[in-house]
Amino acid sequence: MVRRRRKDSGLRSVRTVFFSLCALALLGVLGVLTLRFWPHQPLPEGVKADKVLIDKSKRKLTLFKKDKVLKTYHVSLGGGPLGHKVQEGDERTPEGRYKIDWRNPKSCCHLSLHISYPNAADKAHARKLGVSPGGNIMIHGLVNGQGWLGRWHLFWDWTDGCIAVTNEEMREIWNVVPNGTTVDIKP
Repeated sequence: MVRRRRKDSGLRSVRTVFFSLCALALLGVLGVLTLRFWPHQPLPEGVKADKVLIDKSKRKLTLFKKDKVLKTYHVSLGGGPLGHKVQEGDERTPEGRYKIDWRNPKSCCHLSLHISYPNAADKAHARKLGVSPGGNIMIHGLVNGQGWLGRWHLFWDWTDGCIAVTNEEMREIWNVVPNGTTVDIKP
């Protein structure tokens, strides 16, 4: 019986290695296809957005200039993406109308634009519930040192309520979205 266990465990090890290699090969193929069929198209030099629309259900961020779409990006949201942010720690992305009110070039994630959450209504609602509304909701790139993930970050909602894009996309958004820009976040 001891021999059989050793043989079975050896076979399991071979299977594990085989399936791991297959998974890595599949990820590589998917990565190449992602880059091939989902290329980055830069915005024209000097263009500035006057509105940001975030559609949570579609996981998309769209930049506008005078009601004309400039560009749309795929995003990851907070770990609890359904519903409006109510309190600190609920991992929800807020819903409503806000503004970009400041920016952080030395953020823990590659560049970040602060969204003016909580507004007066958010604060009043949280106070009524006896909770903190939270804050520090940002549009940002990937966690510093993890930019290699690229678009793979889109496979799960991983932020604490923020809106995340790739680092390349964040550099572009950073350059075209000035402070004071309106941000509409829809369910």
